[in-house]
Amino acid sequence: MPERDILEAANETYADTFSKGHLPMPPGRRLAIVTCMDARLDPAKFLGLEEGDAHVIRNAGGLVTEDAIRSLVISHWLLGTHEVAVLAHTDCGMLTFSNDDLRAKLLEEAAADASAVDFKPFPDLEQSVRTSVRTIRESPLLPESLELSGWVYDVRSGRISEVAEVA
Repeated sequence: MPERDILEAANETYADTFSKGHLPMPPGRRLAIVTCMDARLDPAKFLGLEEGDAHVIRNAGGLVTEDAIRSLVISHWLLGTHEVAVLAHTDCGMLTFSNDDLRAKLLEEAAADASAVDFKPFPDLEQSVRTSVRTIRESPLLPESLELSGWVYDVRSGRISEVAEVA
């Protein structure tokens, strides 16, 4: 059975008992989380979040990119978030390749020239968190009053640890 059929059936089951259509648009805990797209991460489960509690912004590496800033600006100025947590994780795929590696793969396997693309791999997990927090702090589009923190989720233990010296 194709995944799309499985997704549709699962949604039908979910919708049959859905009771949270009343939740307001702004997140109840006034929190935004920037984290990785890694399928092993379920921030709602390991951070005790429910629907409606927080905005979760995901991308490869959990990096604060231009698009993440766009989302955070909307989250803060239009939807009232006051705190942002940047959350990376151990065993991240972004630690395993270089731009040149991926560009060569795309050229070889897809005949695609990605020479102008920065895929933003990084060699140091905690430093990537610090850089992302600094990117938020230095954005002229977000207020200095925004509460910021940086974390690493351990995919083996399920625990988070705060990254020192992020703000």
